[in-house]
Amino acid sequence: MTESEQRQIFNQWLDEHKGILFKIVRAYAFTDHDQEDLFQEIAIKVWKSIPDFRGESKPSTWMYRVALFAATVWVRQEKKRPDATPMEAIERTLNSNQSAGKEDERLTWLYEQIGQLEPLDRSVCLLMLDGYKHREIAELLGISESNVSVKMHRIKQHLQRKSKELTQ
Repeated sequence: MTESEQRQIFNQWLDEHKGILFKIVRAYAFTDHDQEDLFQEIAIKVWKSIPDFRGESKPSTWMYRVALFAATVWVRQEKKRPDATPMEAIERTLNSNQSAGKEDERLTWLYEQIGQLEPLDRSVCLLMLDGYKHREIAELLGISESNVSVKMHRIKQHLQRKSKELTQ
C-alpha cells in the first residue's frame, strides 16, 4: 500500500466515522488537553493500523477496536502520572460548561457516568449506545455474548440508580 492510498483511506474513514473517535475520547479523557492528546493518539493508531486492515469487518468496527485499545492503553499510562484525578477533571469540565443548555447538561452527566465505569464496561456502554448487537460487541472486545448481556444489564441498572439519585 502506498502512502497516498493510506492517506486516502485514513481521510475517508475519519470523514465517515469521526463521531466514533469523539465518543471514545470523551468517555476516556475529561479535560480539553487530555481529549486532544487522546484524539491524536487514537488517530496515529488508526493511521498505523490501515495496512493491517483486511476488510474482514466494517471500517467502523475496525476503528472502534483500534480506538478502544488505544484509549485503554492511554488511560493506563495516564494513571502513572500524578496529575488530577478523573473526578477533578470532570468537575472542571462541568464548571466550565455551567452555561450549557439542559441537553448539554444531560450529555455531560452521561459521559461523567460512563467515565467512572471500568474500561471494559466503558467500551461495552459506548458500543451499546452506538447500536452494536451483543454478538458484535463480544467479537470487538473478545468476551462472550453472555458476558456482554450481563455487563449491559448492570450498566443500565447503574445508570438508572445514578439518575434516580440525581433527581432525589
